[in-house]
Amino acid sequence: MDFLLLPDFWLGLGTIVWVNLLLSGDNAVLIALAARSLPADEQKLAVFWGSAGAVALRVVLTLFAVALLALPWLKIIGGVLLLWIGMKLLTPKIDSTAVASHDNLWSAVKIILVADLVMSLDNVIAVAAAAGAAAPTPELEDMKYLLLILGLAISIPIVILGSVFMLRIFSRFPIIILLGAGLIGWIAGGIIVTDPAISDWVRGNAAWLRDWDVAPIAGAALVLALGRWKKVRPGSAS
Repeated sequence: MDFLLLPDFWLGLGTIVWVNLLLSGDNAVLIALAARSLPADEQKLAVFWGSAGAVALRVVLTLFAVALLALPWLKIIGGVLLLWIGMKLLTPKIDSTAVASHDNLWSAVKIILVADLVMSLDNVIAVAAAAGAAAPTPELEDMKYLLLILGLAISIPIVILGSVFMLRIFSRFPIIILLGAGLIGWIAGGIIVTDPAISDWVRGNAAWLRDWDVAPIAGAALVLALGRWKKVRPGSAS
């Protein structure tokens, strides 16, 4: 239990929780939309069972993604996807007509599971990358999966129980979204230069990309710049 005394452990756990909370707003809306036509008592059951199944799926998918990111080239691919995710976070679009409500408990549970699975693919990549970035020391590398499971266990119930509160906070303090998008870009830049396919070259020829945090800073700056460009260009959604 000595890892509980390490500041990096709590910093890593906070990073995973923050990334998952920022990316799960749409999922919280989805749960409410799918269950809105049920009687009040069945709404609670639909939220509980749908969310429980979604949590199990999310954990399995994210553990799988963490393992995949250890393979050559996949961190580069994952990093590029993270840059896109961070940019998308700055130009959100929630379509309330995309999920139909259901007047049958298990139909609502099923639609919650299926839709959450589809909507969570980007969350899975981002959280898996955050788990890798949150383990910078050998001690924490061994605790990577514990960090991941704890982070998901803390953040997903918050999404489920506090979705309305979360959405109000995000809309009232948009700086949280901005900082979150920058964090995702930071993680993206950091994991790209640690990909096994190029990490030896980086270490021998461009160690400053990692040692001076140039790659993470560049990733954060790129996400914020692209997000702003997409937001202000003609024809973009506001």
